[in-house]
Amino acid sequence: MWKQNWREEIWQNLEQPWDMVIVGGGITGAGILREATRLGLKTLLVEQRDFAFGTSSRSSKLVHGGLRYLKQGKIGLTQASVQERQRLQESAPGLVDPLGFLLANEKGSGQLREKWLVRAGLSFYDLVALQWSHRYYSPQDVWMLAPRLNVQDLAGAFHYFDAQTDDARLVLRVLREAVNAGGTAVNYTAAADLIREEGQVVGAILQDRETHRKKEVRAKIVINATGAWADDLRQKADREPKLRPLRGSHLIFPQWRFPIAQAVSFNHPLDGRFVFIFPWDGVTLVGTTDVDHSEDLSHEPHITPGEVAYLMVAVESRYPSLALTLDDVLATYAGVRPVINTGKADPSAESRDHVVWTENGLLTVTGGKLTTFRLIALDALKAAREALPDMPKIDEDAPALDEVTEDLPATTLPEATRQRLIGRYGREADELVKVAQSGELVNIPNSNVLWAELRWAARSEGVVHLDDLLLRRVRLGLLLPQGGAKFERQIQAICQAELGWEDGRWAEEWAAYQKRWQAKYSLPSKENIPDWHSMLQKPESAPMIVEEEGGGRRTAVAGGLLSAAFALLLFYLGLRRRK
Repeated sequence: MWKQNWREEIWQNLEQPWDMVIVGGGITGAGILREATRLGLKTLLVEQRDFAFGTSSRSSKLVHGGLRYLKQGKIGLTQASVQERQRLQESAPGLVDPLGFLLANEKGSGQLREKWLVRAGLSFYDLVALQWSHRYYSPQDVWMLAPRLNVQDLAGAFHYFDAQTDDARLVLRVLREAVNAGGTAVNYTAAADLIREEGQVVGAILQDRETHRKKEVRAKIVINATGAWADDLRQKADREPKLRPLRGSHLIFPQWRFPIAQAVSFNHPLDGRFVFIFPWDGVTLVGTTDVDHSEDLSHEPHITPGEVAYLMVAVESRYPSLALTLDDVLATYAGVRPVINTGKADPSAESRDHVVWTENGLLTVTGGKLTTFRLIALDALKAAREALPDMPKIDEDAPALDEVTEDLPATTLPEATRQRLIGRYGREADELVKVAQSGELVNIPNSNVLWAELRWAARSEGVVHLDDLLLRRVRLGLLLPQGGAKFERQIQAICQAELGWEDGRWAEEWAAYQKRWQAKYSLPSKENIPDWHSMLQKPESAPMIVEEEGGGRRTAVAGGLLSAAFALLLFYLGLRRRK
């Protein structure tokens, strides 16, 4: 539990020898901290903003096997992702849950070939997961599964299963379990510089972004787990940039206005990229774009007018009967993800594999997927063994998350709510329910969030600023109109005393939160958003948001899925050999 003075206590004890210092408080850093503490290493994690502030709270919320990566022939990545998806679903129901997908098969000259290639890929997908869940539906059956979906140009659709999560809550659960096991994590603490001796990194100079104080910390190894920001720290070790930051943006609609029971994935009508629409935590998400992010990474990303139009074209093409407009958009968000820059013209063609580099004593791990964070952490620790020769043997089969054996106190909570709390808060869910006051174990209107979750986050989850609470701990900024402005007084009544803020501080924090929400989580000025209706009617004249022609994409998909079919045969033969 992080109490009101927890950051001060950590800062008073920073100048001690550490086995490992991790810079970066997203899912990669959290995963490394969890696995390092499991090995008994004395480990410190620092994050220059809030935990999960960057990519790890702005992902597409999917824990998936990476079916689309088969198009690149990334068979090993897909296999590992499917297995990690299964592991997370089994260990964290309520946080990582199955999600049905409809994958559209459009009419055209190559539809039959594409159908059989996709079937081969999904067969590989299912066999790796030791299940058989995919099925092909006719357009009529697809319409029964998704009544509002435009099926006129479809030959049919495949149905299969992946999974979804609350990405920021996943980070918090991993971090909290690491801290409870003996790790140390502190937010709003930047690695202002690296300490080097004889050219080798031996520590870091940390700066508190709240008080501006600085301290030197030394460690046997420093791990750079800052994701898209990794080049910033690498350059302090005199290394050249290697990353290509890409931005993915999303639109959020109220589920009552955009009702959808499962995910729908299809080719965007302008460029052939896969886009998806799916239900998440009581809202409907539409995503994602994949464009080069040229803005200063020190500035929080936001969706652009062109990206809004691009996603609205996708919505209009598949759900014209809903007549959705910009007035229906509840919120937006944008995240920047790191890929290794190989100079490809198409950003989507860059590899999503993770990499581990050791340079002048600085170990950098970046890239990869939310789904495989545990495997990424293990690879980082293996690379760190040279600096930590006494490190115990790594147990690669250890669970990513702690098993929760305690049930919640006897309450009238619905089963879905009980499972949701256990999934998101792990072993701390019991205490969350116990500290709830009268009337707080009910949902905040138009959301799945309980009022009690606000109290728990304010009391125990390291909130420094109000946006930490409302954008990453309970996600109300994504789920309610105007980021929850309607409920300011109720939120204040629950949280202000828990946070220890005077009235003046609360007013400042609320104003800052509303300003951030308007600038980064709402729509850009409507006057600047291109007319997506005309873009859909005349695709040849539409500005290309993603610099790629659809024909090349389909060819790549076919080639990758053909590789998957071959891999499926090898996988099946391997299973028979083991028997």
